[in-house]
Amino acid sequence: MLDDTMKAQLKTYLANLREPVELVASLGDGEKSRQTRELLEEIAALHDMVSATFDGTDDRTPSFVIRRASDAEKWVRFAGLPMGHEFTSLVLALLWAGGHPPKVDADLIEQVRALDGDFHFEMYFSLSCHNCPDVVQALTLMALENPRITATLIEGGTFQDEFDARGVMAVPATFLNGQPFYNGKMELAEILSRLDTNADARAAEKLSARDPFEVLVVGGGPAGAATAIYTARKGFRTGIAAERFGGQLHDTLGIENLPGTPYTEGPKLAGELERHVGEYDIDLMNLARAVELIPAKREGGLHEVRLANGASLKSRSLILATGARWRNLGVPGEAEYRNKGVAYCPHCDGPLFKGKRIAVIGGGNSGVEAAIDLAKIVGHVTLIEYDAKLRADEVLQAKLRSLPNVEIVTSGQTTEITGSKGRMNGLVLKDRNSGAERRIALDGVFVQIGLVPNTEWLQGSGLELSAHGEIVTDGEGRTNLPGIFGAGDVTTVPYKQIVVAMGEGSKAGLSAFDYLIRTQPTEDVAEAA
Repeated sequence: MLDDTMKAQLKTYLANLREPVELVASLGDGEKSRQTRELLEEIAALHDMVSATFDGTDDRTPSFVIRRASDAEKWVRFAGLPMGHEFTSLVLALLWAGGHPPKVDADLIEQVRALDGDFHFEMYFSLSCHNCPDVVQALTLMALENPRITATLIEGGTFQDEFDARGVMAVPATFLNGQPFYNGKMELAEILSRLDTNADARAAEKLSARDPFEVLVVGGGPAGAATAIYTARKGFRTGIAAERFGGQLHDTLGIENLPGTPYTEGPKLAGELERHVGEYDIDLMNLARAVELIPAKREGGLHEVRLANGASLKSRSLILATGARWRNLGVPGEAEYRNKGVAYCPHCDGPLFKGKRIAVIGGGNSGVEAAIDLAKIVGHVTLIEYDAKLRADEVLQAKLRSLPNVEIVTSGQTTEITGSKGRMNGLVLKDRNSGAERRIALDGVFVQIGLVPNTEWLQGSGLELSAHGEIVTDGEGRTNLPGIFGAGDVTTVPYKQIVVAMGEGSKAGLSAFDYLIRTQPTEDVAEAA
């Protein structure tokens, strides 16, 4: 199962074990069970503190438990093979079970241990899902730290019948005590906030106690990270308040147009940016969603940003880099069948539609790239573009047209998503030239029609927004309010690209530096109304 390179890497990691680890497998007669036995035997052979037995009695086969030999009440179960994106999750589970301390905030660990209640999680993932590992690893950590928490992590390719029976059509999908808990990416702090009713209040209290920043970056995508690095290097006290550090990078797989980097993937780049930010004295506040901006009353005063959890942060200068999100179609049936056939992440959810008929809506680069990737997995792809022609790069169009299982529809307007019994089953398509309508029977549809700027929270703040809701900035990233700057996809700057966002973020940081050295601070007491 493991090649020589993977074995060597895993052996190096297992040297960090402090206590014996037991692997207990429940196997059947199929090929996946044979592969599971082979994998566990290979792992056990790499370190004398790891043992593997094959006398488990769990109904899901193949599956295996990872537990600390000295504390068998704390365990996590993998059902199916955790390879692909989940191999790292497997390695971490082994290390944590073996007593190697996780690199997680100590307060969060204590919060996990203090949870009062019995929490039995089942979480479904696909091996190509780059959002799933965060959920897998969070639940693994919780199960290995609290004996009243269990986590069973289920690979969809092995348990497709179970996926279908529970109506799982998008991953990551998490169930708690047999009931749907959340569909989508979650980090440990977010899971805890859903289980611990006092978590938000404690987090808000800690955030509000922070001293005012000189530079506060709102948003943690490429633009926000670049800004923070530049201002921290200038010696200014810098903070990042991000709803999800990395932003859209977590929803982007292949990146081939970042100069100097022939190929990388979004989650990997997000991790590299977080490590780079960590090299400086930057206060990174993750899962911090801004809900209100209160600009300073006078130049040099403190701007205030209020967060969804009730916290309030203040700063002499602000860089707004909240990015954008996938645009919805806005047609009947879309919301009703979201995660029930309507999807937005082809890399995460594509494997769930293996051999089936799907549509991709959107003929730009994102839509065409999605159609190309999905055509390798599904039975048939119908690509639908509203305009009279595709807008993607020619090289992508040529690749798409070469695929035998793809139909391209231009001048097509999707007017409705249809479904029955809780699942979508097709869409209604209108020809914009003739007005004729037709119904297309489908198992899934992937919406790839562009972005919407995350600026709803800025309404009424006095900040100038464009007709499309973008923050209006000048050539130096300045907005109409002194001391407030914008950067990245949330602004009117054209070309929503990673490299553009990084450049604009760097420029906004330099502009904030120029503002701060030229502006005398106003005493905070003067800000009191």
